Amino acid sequence: MTETTKTHVILLACGSFNPITKGHIQMFERARDYLHKTGRFIVIGGIVSPVHDSYGKQGLVSSRHRLIMCQLAVQNSDWIRVDPWECYQDTWQTTCSVLEHHRDLMKRVTGCILSNVNTPSMTPVIGQPQHETPQPIYQNSNVSTKPTAAKILGKVGESLSRICCVRPPVERFTFVDENANLGTVMRYEEIELRILLLCGSDLLESFCIPGLWNEADMEVIVGDFGIVVVPRDAADTDRIMNHSSILRKYKNNIMVVKDDINHPMSVVSSTKSRLALQHGDGHVVDYLSQPVIDYILKSQLYINASG
Repeated sequence: MTETTKTHVILLACGSFNPITKGHIQMFERARDYLHKTGRFIVIGGIVSPVHDSYGKQGLVSSRHRLIMCQLAVQNSDWIRVDPWECYQDTWQTTCSVLEHHRDLMKRVTGCILSNVNTPSMTPVIGQPQHETPQPIYQNSNVSTKPTAAKILGKVGESLSRICCVRPPVERFTFVDENANLGTVMRYEEIELRILLLCGSDLLESFCIPGLWNEADMEVIVGDFGIVVVPRDAADTDRIMNHSSILRKYKNNIMVVKDDINHPMSVVSSTKSRLALQHGDGHVVDYLSQPVIDYILKSQLYINASG
C-alpha cells in the first residue's frame, strides 16, 4: 500500500490522568508502532483528553492541575498533544461525545488542530497540495521541502509546534495564510482518516459489565470509530470480547496491540503512583516522569491520603 492509500489514524485516549504516568505515554507509542507494522495505517497524531472535574471520582484533582501535568508529560513528543475541550465543558462528557467532538471538529475545519493547555485551537489548517508548484504555506525557514503525510506532525516552528494537521478530504480548499496572499486556492488529495479510541484491556473489560455503558454509545464507539487495545497484565482480550455481543459484532474494529515488549503495564496505574507519592516511595520515578513529579511536589498534590 502507498502512503496515500493507507488509513491515517489519530489515537484518542480519554481518562482521569490523575496523574498521567509513563505507562500512558508508552501506550500511545506501542499502539502507533503496532499499527504501523500492520502496513495498513499511518498514525499522524495522538490526543490526551483528561476527564471533566464533575466526573466525581474520589481523589480527582482539579483539571487545571491535570492538564498541566499532561502537558508536561508530552512536552517532548512531536505527535502526542493534550486537548482541554473535555475539561472546559460545563459538565462531564461521555467518551462517545468526546470522540464525536473531535470528528466534528475535523469536518468543520477540514483538518484536526490539537491545542495545548494554554493555546486555543485558532491555528490555520495546513494541508499537502497535490501539485508540485512550490508554495510557501509554512512560514518557517527551517522547512525546506513540502511536507508529506508522514512528516505533517513534525515541529514546523514555534508558532505551530502544538498542532496536528491532516489534509482535508475535499478536492479543493481555500487556504488562508495570514503572512501571504489571502484566498490562495490549492488542490488537496483525498485521504481516509479515522479517530480510534486508545485504551487498556481494563476499559475493554468494562464494556462487559451490564449497565455500566450505554449500549447506543458502545455501538458508536466500537462500530463507528473503533478501538485500539493495549493489554494489561496478560489479559485475555479474546475472552473479554466473547463476553459482549457488541464487542463480538464489531470484532474487526477492535485492534489488540501485540508486540514483543514485556514491560509490566502496572506502570500505567495512576493509583499506584499516588500511593508512592503519599508514602514517599522512591519508586515513584518508575511511574511518573520527572517534570510531572516536580509539578506535583511544587503544587502539593496527592500528599494527603484523600488524594
